[in-house]
Amino acid sequence: MPANAPLPLSALGVLFDWDGVIIDSSSQHEASWERLAAEIGKPLPADHFKRGFGMKNEHIIPNLLGWTDAADHAGIKHLSLRKEALYRDVIRERGVEALPGVAAFLHRLRDAGVPFAVGSSTHRLNIDTILDVLGFTGLFTGIVTAEDVRAGKPHPDVFLRASEKIAREPRHCAVFEDALVGIQAARAGGMKVVAVATTHPASELRAVADRVVHRLDELTVANVQALWK
Repeated sequence: MPANAPLPLSALGVLFDWDGVIIDSSSQHEASWERLAAEIGKPLPADHFKRGFGMKNEHIIPNLLGWTDAADHAGIKHLSLRKEALYRDVIRERGVEALPGVAAFLHRLRDAGVPFAVGSSTHRLNIDTILDVLGFTGLFTGIVTAEDVRAGKPHPDVFLRASEKIAREPRHCAVFEDALVGIQAARAGGMKVVAVATTHPASELRAVADRVVHRLDELTVANVQALWK
């Protein structure tokens, strides 16, 4: 590829975090943690949700919340699955919508023949449920979730696996992320980063991303290709 040339469409791949990028169900997630805490009689630190944003439950429960010993794998799994069941309850009660501009941008990628995948710490059943609600079933080329990797973000595993799903080299993938740990994961995987300013202010994200947007449809496919110029 010549210097200062955009990445060819035939090489480009796009990877998306889920919550805060495709949807915003942060209030539903926070409510599910609160329901779980009340159910088991455990305290929640005031800043727990912000500190754990983008991380796997299996890290949050023993390390951020201190609800179990890190060696209690069965206990951690039980609490994690219960939290996700409560989250789906909240989703069914409150509903969920794609963030503004998401559908338009996904269709731009599809129409240009660019493969795209989800790389998220969210559980697969949650994503499948919401894809059905949104009418997005079958739209993504691949989906990689918490169950598919051993190490969660900021480790790059979820994005590296997602790049395999779309048959693209990690260095030719652009990751759309809102969480700082997700941006760290993308960087660790050698990928370009488009930060979505839904969780953190744009001013905070500009130092760690190749580009910052407030909504996905601010970009064309050519804009994404130009990240490599």
